Amino acid sequence: MLNGRDPRIDFFRGLALIFIFWDHVPHNPLGQITLRNVGFSDAAEVFVFLAGYAAVLAYGKILQRDGYWMASLKILRRTWVLYVVHIFLLAMLMGIVFFANSHVETRDLVEEMGLTHFITHPQQALTDELLLRFKPNLMDPLPLYIVLLAGLPLVLPLLLRKTWLVVGASATVYLLAPWMGWNLRAIADGVWYFNPVTWQFLFILGGAAALHAGRARAPEHRPLLRQPLFVTAALYTVAAAVLTLSWRWPEVHDALMPAWLSDVIYPISKTDLSPLRLLHFLALAYVTAKLLPGRGWTQNWWAQQSCRMGRYSLEVFCLGVLLAPLADMLNAMADDAWSMQIFSALLGLALMAGLAAWLEFNKRLNLVQGTALPSTSVG
Repeated sequence: MLNGRDPRIDFFRGLALIFIFWDHVPHNPLGQITLRNVGFSDAAEVFVFLAGYAAVLAYGKILQRDGYWMASLKILRRTWVLYVVHIFLLAMLMGIVFFANSHVETRDLVEEMGLTHFITHPQQALTDELLLRFKPNLMDPLPLYIVLLAGLPLVLPLLLRKTWLVVGASATVYLLAPWMGWNLRAIADGVWYFNPVTWQFLFILGGAAALHAGRARAPEHRPLLRQPLFVTAALYTVAAAVLTLSWRWPEVHDALMPAWLSDVIYPISKTDLSPLRLLHFLALAYVTAKLLPGRGWTQNWWAQQSCRMGRYSLEVFCLGVLLAPLADMLNAMADDAWSMQIFSALLGLALMAGLAAWLEFNKRLNLVQGTALPSTSVG
């Protein structure tokens, strides 16, 4: 059976939302301490993996309790909600970017955000928006999640019964997609920046991890440094961190990286989820899980703020998307002063945390009112 909600999942999902916001504010100093600076993968991998984990955890329980058709209905209903949110969010984002662009004289924020298509071809852009082909900067993760979640009913029953069979089939599609050119269309004869045909593998791995976590297994008593898998994963994450940091200094990178090896590993594609990115995320996730066992560490105040943001990930993600161009506007108006960059990054974080706290308060208030209603009703 699948277990209940895991606060560690909420914590890391909240942390990924913070990183996504900071990463999408240009020249933000706090963006230098996010995951993308210490390895091949970044917050996008965290987002998709945990989306698969949470989806299988939630809808797998519904399938076991209420049957396949009820689970599928709830998945598709959630997919529809995400689709409507995507359309509404894109409209709001365009309004905010146009507003911000009118206050910035040194840069063209409309072009930087990928909104030129809407100005030059407004009618086609509206059609492309409805078909999920028009995805300005910041908007890529949500359409990806919509497509992955919409496909979950096709594999969920078999995933629960024959997990490794589904994982194997998903891996096969992942490996074939770059060679066969499988991807979805985007505007101007382009393709999706996050290729759903390859990123589905990470989503499925997240679901498989949720199923694995719910099964009893013998505890590992050996010290971590005597566990070969942990040591291998840790060495890989350290090597990836060193290589990623060397990108800042080309002469250091050239000294570390032989030409033949450079030809083998580059480019490290984000669109097709390069195996190096995938392996880095899996290694990092494994090392983190080993170093942070149990759930007690999620009970401190700071961790609870991230957990709360993770519980309301859709709302917080949408707010982060809208705040990023506003933060960029404030920074540009202040000539990208370091103090303003720090202020806008922290203010955005505070607003995202504040939204999560408000939503949590409203949820508790509704629960209190719901339990009070029977005692106060007449008849």
